[in-house]
Amino acid sequence: MAKKKASKQKKMDTRVNFTPMVDMMMLLITFFMLCTTLSKPQAMQLTMPSNDENMTKEDKSVTKASHTITIYLGAEDKIYYIAGLPEYDNPECVKETSWGAKGIRDVLIKHTTEEGINPVARIMKAKQDLDAKKTAFGSTMTEEQYQQQLSELRNGNVNGEKIPTLTIIIKPLDTCNYNNMVGALDEMTICSIGKYVIDKINEDDEKLLALKGIK
Repeated sequence: MAKKKASKQKKMDTRVNFTPMVDMMMLLITFFMLCTTLSKPQAMQLTMPSNDENMTKEDKSVTKASHTITIYLGAEDKIYYIAGLPEYDNPECVKETSWGAKGIRDVLIKHTTEEGINPVARIMKAKQDLDAKKTAFGSTMTEEQYQQQLSELRNGNVNGEKIPTLTIIIKPLDTCNYNNMVGALDEMTICSIGKYVIDKINEDDEKLLALKGIK
């Protein structure tokens, strides 16, 4: 009796057509592009010293001594300051402080007090009130309105009253690092300092810092 041949299972090739996926991906990409809010570029406003050769050294440094602080950024995360205008023949005018609320921030807040008015503290308090107003439930304040009112505060216009503001001169030494520069600018933002400049170390600064033993 003849044996039956074993039936062989027919193999079929499977093929997935991805062509429709291309159209779907394009639709998804278009959807996310239309629904996503692009982040706006953020810029930090800096006031740099004038390069006008006709401007004298005295004109560049015209500011009220009681409203001026010079900050030096040194090596090893050191930070120094001079309250008022520098006395280049007196190294004791250079004081060392630290970073944060118990250091340079405290110096900025407590430096100027006239007739019971602490300008930096008042401006910081006004900024907190402004921030609370902007983030309050149901607030209709726009970003443009917020920035305009914040600019007024930094210029010393608080609740319709003009108060004195500080002028901060930041002078980074060649031995400081980039993080120190960023940290100093952060302190300006936290304390709502409206007037500050980044200046170069001059010969008088070098002599003064050398007398103090600062590198």
